[in-house]
Amino acid sequence: MDRHRDSADARNAFNGVKTFSATMAKGRDALGEQVGAWLASDPNREVVDTVVTQSSDEAFHCIAITIFYRDPIQTAR
Repeated sequence: MDRHRDSADARNAFNGVKTFSATMAKGRDALGEQVGAWLASDPNREVVDTVVTQSSDEAFHCIAITIFYRDPIQTAR
């Protein structure tokens, strides 16, 4: 059994994905604040990975921030 691999798999497991994106300059400038506010709205979320993607054509530049996270599983009472 590969204990290192098992612990890495468990650490990287996620049960939610949230994507923030913007094309216009003003929206791109506000992405960090949007992500911060979303994270602060539920301090129990555990971010396990983040991917930042940039794409562009002649006229537009899009930035996307994709957050892979784990929410604690709520047990029924």
